[in-house]
Amino acid sequence: MKRILSFFTFLLICIFAQAQDLDIKTIVQRADEKFRGQSSESTMSMTIQRPGWSRTVEMKSWTLGTEYSMIYITAPAKERGQVFLKRESEMWNWMPNIERTIKIPPSMMMQSWMGSDFTNDDLVKESSLVKDYDHKLLGTDEIEGYQCYKIELLPHEDAAVVWGKILMWVTKEDYLWLKAEYYDEDGELINTEILSDIKHMDDRMMPTHLEMIPEDKPGQKTIMVFEQIKFNVDLKEDFFSIQNMKRIK
Repeated sequence: MKRILSFFTFLLICIFAQAQDLDIKTIVQRADEKFRGQSSESTMSMTIQRPGWSRTVEMKSWTLGTEYSMIYITAPAKERGQVFLKRESEMWNWMPNIERTIKIPPSMMMQSWMGSDFTNDDLVKESSLVKDYDHKLLGTDEIEGYQCYKIELLPHEDAAVVWGKILMWVTKEDYLWLKAEYYDEDGELINTEILSDIKHMDDRMMPTHLEMIPEDKPGQKTIMVFEQIKFNVDLKEDFFSIQNMKRIK
């Protein structure tokens, strides 16, 4: 009888653990989907701040699921017309001033995007926070008055990702992503991302102000602001083509 009870106790523990893992994964997925939906169209600005100077880049962005995205630079004039495209695991950059399309290799996903503190991977989300990582609930924390889940993301051994570990803070209500810390393979903190200015955008509440702050560069950060965004717009896969990079406005 004791053996039977022990077996059922063990079985219940396993079921509970699997359910907890599923819930944590779902929390990460819902937090990430706040910014994309099934599809999206948005206008954004990015301000790169450095000691002694700053510059702002304006852009339009389109996404379809997690596999397709396109970013069109609208200002400043010197960079207007540049386009960045992601299709599944591949990324390209159209440069109208030299009329060339350049394929960005996986080895450059960690490189700075347009001189900012965001990487190529950050902007097109080549890696998936849901698919490429294991998720673990570390506890709870409070950020700006919000009660948050503190979640650890560790990459799968075969995942093509740039981070050795990510810590995420997601609100218990509405699953709003408020903070993330990005670590390298040696466990050293590289970047901290702070998300704030929660607003009603189209059909949801979401953070609209993102700051990426490098750990080892005092006085340096990049600010991304969502000006407008529409979700679940009518986009098809053929919109995200190399040919369309040269036509998009």
